[in-house]
Amino acid sequence: MKQLVTFSALALSLALGSAHAAEEKAPTKQQTKMATCNADAKTKDLKGDERKAFMKECLSNKPATQQDKMKTCNADAKAKDLKGDERKAFMSECLKK
Repeated sequence: MKQLVTFSALALSLALGSAHAAEEKAPTKQQTKMATCNADAKTKDLKGDERKAFMKECLSNKPATQQDKMKTCNADAKAKDLKGDERKAFMSECLKK
């Protein structure tokens, strides 16, 4: 009986741990924005104060224009090395955001 309780507690903790780990994998909106801004800065080969200024502007809460979205989505697709239908689907979803 004691083993059954111990086993049940262990199984429950493993199940909860797995669920928690799966939740952590999804990036937040801010993390996604940071990754996008980093990719754009890398594409533009920015360094030092120029990069700081770009990142500050990029991470500000200003709504992006369609042209800005297109640039950002293109940079993300390039960073992920997407091609063909996979790129088309990614771009479509990215531009909807």
